[in-house]
Amino acid sequence: GRGKAGGIKLAQDPDEAETYAREILEMSIKGLPVRKVLVDEAANIESEIYLGVVLDRNARRATMMASSEGGVEIEEVAQNKPEAIRKVTVDPFLGLRSYQTLQLAKEIGLGKEQYRSFGRTAQGLYKAFTAYDASLAEINPLVVTAEGRLLAVDGKMVLDDNALFRHPDLAKMRDVDAEAPAEREAREAELSYVKLDGTIGCMVNGAGLAMATMDIIKYFGASPANFLDIGGGAQADKVATALRLILEDESVAAVLFNIFGGITRCDEVAAGILEAFAEVRPTVPLVARLVGTNEEEGRKMLDESAYNLMTAKTLVDAARRVVAAAE
Repeated sequence: GRGKAGGIKLAQDPDEAETYAREILEMSIKGLPVRKVLVDEAANIESEIYLGVVLDRNARRATMMASSEGGVEIEEVAQNKPEAIRKVTVDPFLGLRSYQTLQLAKEIGLGKEQYRSFGRTAQGLYKAFTAYDASLAEINPLVVTAEGRLLAVDGKMVLDDNALFRHPDLAKMRDVDAEAPAEREAREAELSYVKLDGTIGCMVNGAGLAMATMDIIKYFGASPANFLDIGGGAQADKVATALRLILEDESVAAVLFNIFGGITRCDEVAAGILEAFAEVRPTVPLVARLVGTNEEEGRKMLDESAYNLMTAKTLVDAARRVVAAAE
């Protein structure tokens, strides 16, 4: 993506490098302002390879992938030329074996003189993948230079957030500039929030229930504006933060609260909603479906409020109402 946007330049001398760096630092790529420029030695590239390790949920193991179609987005290769991607599944008890790296090297057309170097690179990538609890580790491209050497010129790792407590040094490296402000605030409040393109704001407790809520909104002809899971046992202050994040999105035309009161009490959620109303004055219609512990008390609190808020007992009824209200 950087290269296609003009964010990678080849400079012949330090003055040209400075000129290019100034130009790149004035760019925005995929909506993000460029804040840093990496200056690296140019490689005399003969050909480009993709090499990656990914968590294969179907196999319940790590899978190493290699392709002679390096330097482009691997998703495009998988879609348009799947036969160009070669894979081996790694037994977690045995680790990546040398015969597997040799198999990959042969299948992507490397010369015999590169087999050993490719094997060392593949082993190092797999060790990094497991040592840092990654869900993806890739080198793209891994280049063959004109001199016949293998050189890793770009790489990426995706870490499993659930394992960051084991890697505090990596957690400190989080680039908050690359995050949407709302998503950063949600993470700091321990909320699961993802901005989407629709018009119906959603506040739900439980990831599965949130997915079902988004599905039924789509079923009745609208689209969700966000995924937001406030989690079990959410207190009023967390509910207030969640609602403020939803209402600050200008594309939201209506809001649906879908709360199952198991660990979370419905009256506690209702109190949080009303607390948020005092902070962020809602101007869009609101529909609440509260079911479970203290649901009658929670619905009563909302029904008696002075806001444009409707309550519903079923998810179908709530979805119908919120879609109609948004229209």
